[in-house]
Formats: sequence, C-alpha cells, structure tokens
Amino acid sequence: MRIATSQYYASSVQTMDNQQTQLLQLEQELSTGVSISTAADNPVGAAQAVSLSVTSATLTQYSTNQTSALSSLQTEDTALSSTTKTMQSALTLIQEAQNGTLSDADRQAVASELQGVRSQLLTLANTSDGMGNYIFAGFQPTAQPFTDKSGGGVTYTGDQGQQLVQVSGTRQIAVNDSGANVFMTVPTFGTSAVASGNSANTGTGTVGAVTVTNPSNTANNDVWQVTFGGTASAPTYSVVDTTTNTTYSSNQPYTADSSIDIGGGESIAISGTPASGDTFNVTPATKSTTDVFQTLDNVISALQTPVGTSNSAAASLTNSLNAAMTQINNSLVNVTTVQASVGGREQELQALQTVTTNSQTQTTSDLQDLTGTNMVSTISQYEQVQNALSASQKSFVQIQQLSLFQYINT
Repeated sequence: MRIATSQYYASSVQTMDNQQTQLLQLEQELSTGVSISTAADNPVGAAQAVSLSVTSATLTQYSTNQTSALSSLQTEDTALSSTTKTMQSALTLIQEAQNGTLSDADRQAVASELQGVRSQLLTLANTSDGMGNYIFAGFQPTAQPFTDKSGGGVTYTGDQGQQLVQVSGTRQIAVNDSGANVFMTVPTFGTSAVASGNSANTGTGTVGAVTVTNPSNTANNDVWQVTFGGTASAPTYSVVDTTTNTTYSSNQPYTADSSIDIGGGESIAISGTPASGDTFNVTPATKSTTDVFQTLDNVISALQTPVGTSNSAAASLTNSLNAAMTQINNSLVNVTTVQASVGGREQELQALQTVTTNSQTQTTSDLQDLTGTNMVSTISQYEQVQNALSASQKSFVQIQQLSLFQYINT
C-alpha cells in the first residue's frame, strides 16, 4: 500500500493539531481549576453538574429563608418574654392593692402604676421588627395592630393570618402569631373559671377562687349564677345554669366560707354576709373577659373608685380584684403557651439549619469533585501530551527530509 506524501503530511498535521488542542484544554484546566467548562468537555458530568448546581442554589435559598424566619421568631420571643414580665408586674400590683389597710389615695397610686404597665403592654403588642413591620398584625404588618378604644380595651385592626416561610423541601413554618391570639384570647385548658361578684351587690359577700371537683363535667363550660335570698338571720342561695336556664339547686342554707356546689363539677366559697338579691357568677375562662387590656382597664377603674368606709364597696372592690387576678393569670397562661410554640419553632429551625449546612457542604464537595481540576492527574496528562506533541513535531521534520529530490545532483 502506497501512502502519498500529501496524505502523510495531512495526517501528521492533523495529529499535531489535535495534540495542541488537547494541550490547550489541559492548560486551561490547570489555570482555571475547572475541568468542565462546556457540556462538550464531559456531557454526562455537565448534566450532573447542572443538577448539583440547582440543588446548591435551592439549599442556599432555604438557608436564607431559615435565617430570616429564625430572626422573626426571635424578635417575637423577646417581645413575649417582656410581655410575660409585664403581666407579672400587673399581678404583683393587684396583689398589693388587695391589702385591706390601703387608703383610697394608696389605691389611686397603684392604679397609676397599673396604667403605666398597661401602656408598656400596649407598646409590646405593637412591637415591630427592624424593617418597620408589626409582628403581631397577621397578614397586615405595615399597619399598627392595636389602638385604644373609648370605654376601655383596645381595637385590633390586624387579622388572624400567620405568615409561612418555606424552610425546606417539605416544610413551611409560621414566623408570627396574630395579636388577637396572643393578647385577646385564652386557651381552654390550663386556665381557671372566673368567679366574680355583681357590682350592684349591697352586701359584704366576697367570692374566692373556683375549685374544680370534676374536670370531665361538661357543665363546667356553662355560665353559672349564685343568687342569695332568705332573711338576714337565715340567708339562702340558689344555683342556676344561665347558659341552659336550668336550676341546679334552690334555697340552700348559706354558711360563710362553706363550699357551694356549682353544677356538680365546680365549687366556690363565699365569705362575708351577702344581702338578699346579691349575685355571684362563675364563668369559664373562654367566656369571661379575654382581652387583657380590658381586664387592666376594669381593675384600674375599680381602684380609682373611692371605697371610703363602705363595707359593701370594699367587698365589691375585693371581688373585682380577685376576678382580675384570675383573668390576667389566664392571659398569662395563653402568652406562655404561645411562647412555648415559638420556642419549638426556633428549635426546629436551628435543627434545619444544621441539616441544610451539612447538605450544602456535601453538595459543594460533590460539585468540586465533579468539575474541579485534579492537579496531579492533569499535570501528568499535560506532560504526556506535551511530550507526544514534541515527538510528533520531530518526527514530522524528519519525514519532511525523506524526498528523492535530495538525491538529485544539481
């Protein structure tokens, strides 16, 4: 088989071109540290690299979302911790006001302190983050959620929405709680029924805390009223379920400080001497005043009302303070319940951050292994190609000299 000189030349040049191209590619890999610049370099590897890049970008976004969500929850957690302390301060002041030796002026001073506590609580309810968004406003974070209402209490202009953030492929987490659920609601469980006296009572009867004798009694969810009758020497009482308008007991003899059965599931003790016609109510926590601001306004108003030397006025004040203590304690249970939920979400986010960071590290490592240049192997390959090119060039030069014309005498 004869090989034409032109054919041999073309083959040699093509070989050297390929070697130079390969040498240039290896040099680029060494200088950039990247082994796959285009899909043509490694089609399968390029496809895997695209998949890993998408995964890395997704994990980066989840990490950003987790950081933002954790910051929001930490802001709420701080506000709830301050709210708890503020409510506890209110309870301490109410306990101080229950001291029977205080004068009307002393109670006025306590009322002023409670007014300051209420203002502080309202400020906490209108807490905003660093970007001016109100954290207890639901889906309306740009508008102040709580404003004072004439006649006591507050108006909540937010909504019940909870903002959800995607923090993993399968998990969305709430990063806020509505102000209505924090400051104007009490839970069904863990709270106490509220015993209160009628402000129109004329006797000196004061009601104590409600004792639960049968937690499973469904009648505990009803509102009950104890009405006094009889005579001054032989007082009696009747117990009526005002929710169903049924009488549970009637004309029972009253003995001060003795236990009064309320519907078979609760009991109360009333001390002092109630007058005929005086009434006392037992109201489930969820059906009593659940607005902590309204509760504070009520107790402030009661403390600002002069008692003087009136025994009935003193009894009415005691009943108001006792009811307020129970209501604020119920609100405090609600706040601590919400805070526990926030803390649980914070812990979950911190765990997710660890998982996401580990996944990011692994993905980055896999991507580097796939697209990064193996310096030892690539340098070795570069030297091999370089040597091969040098050999090809020397061989081509020698072949060029193999011509019959060199042997013709000129």
